[in-house]
Amino acid sequence: MNVLQLIGRELGHRRLQAGLTLLGLTIAVALLTAVHLATGAAERETRRVMRDLGFNLRIVSRDTDPAFFWREGHSDRTLPESAVRTLAAQHGVFITFNHLTPTLERRLVIQGRDALITGLGASVIGPGEKKQPMGFVIPNGSLYLGATLARVLGAERGGTVTLSNRTFRVERVLTESGTEDDIRIFTSLSDAQSLLQLPGQISEIKAVDCLCLTPDQDPLGQIRKALASALPEATVFQVRHLAEARARQRRMSEHFTQFAVPLTLGAAALWTGLLMMLNVRERRAEIGLWRALGWGSPPIAALFLGRAVLLGAAAAILGWALGTGAALHWGPGLFPVTSGALAPDLGFLRLALVATPALAAAASFLPAMMAVAQDPADTLRAD
Repeated sequence: MNVLQLIGRELGHRRLQAGLTLLGLTIAVALLTAVHLATGAAERETRRVMRDLGFNLRIVSRDTDPAFFWREGHSDRTLPESAVRTLAAQHGVFITFNHLTPTLERRLVIQGRDALITGLGASVIGPGEKKQPMGFVIPNGSLYLGATLARVLGAERGGTVTLSNRTFRVERVLTESGTEDDIRIFTSLSDAQSLLQLPGQISEIKAVDCLCLTPDQDPLGQIRKALASALPEATVFQVRHLAEARARQRRMSEHFTQFAVPLTLGAAALWTGLLMMLNVRERRAEIGLWRALGWGSPPIAALFLGRAVLLGAAAAILGWALGTGAALHWGPGLFPVTSGALAPDLGFLRLALVATPALAAAASFLPAMMAVAQDPADTLRAD
């Protein structure tokens, strides 16, 4: 009788131990699969939610007066519109910045009322990313009005507003926000350049910080160093509370994964090792008899390790299916914004089919070595 046949008979004879081993490994794989899918969903959800909070980097001309910038909310200096393409073309820039969006912003008076005008250009995103523009995409000849300004002007969606002898269609009236956006006019960048007589110019590049570093890691210093190399005529201001929120959320997700994965792997290895140890102890007489009949150490070790590998492979398939099913069932409720991106990960199944048998074999290695090290004479004498 060969080793595979012995493994099959042994699994059938000791169904309880085999079932408990399979159960422990299956639970471990299911938990890891669910954590893997949930972590990916949490990262996507975090990126989307933090993206919707707004840009947290504002890149302006190096000649900008910081006092004027923070008092007025925009730079009084300009950069060429081509600065966006220059920045995006630099090698590795998207490691630091993303969603590079050129804007032109100024204060003006409309019908005796103070207002802000912001022209938005097309966002430039990192290579390989799906196009998910931030802010608004506004067609030429149209504008979005802040709630307060629209009320003062008596403008409604679908109506018109005249600026500098040009008539614009009100594409949308924004919900009241309690910020300066309530008196803001959003237009396309080209329309803003025309209205403000600043052709080919922008006042800043809005961007998102990709480093997601906490304050003690000096994120602003690293960002400014990267910008000085890529676009030396510019400097950057950081909206700190948004940047810190992104960093805290990213760190929380990473710390959860760093805690959950080793704990689950350790528990699975300990469970498998203890059950295998019990299996070896129960079969001392049987192992002694095999040794007395001429079985060498390799076949006996192969019996125990092969049993662990087979159970590990079965647990990988079952655990992946259970973990994936749980993530797909409860994931949409936990991550409503990006629930559509939740999907089975066949790559993780392939990893589980390699890692789970390897983990089971590693946990069974010490009991297997104890089995082959037993002296058959001592074993049979004791029994």
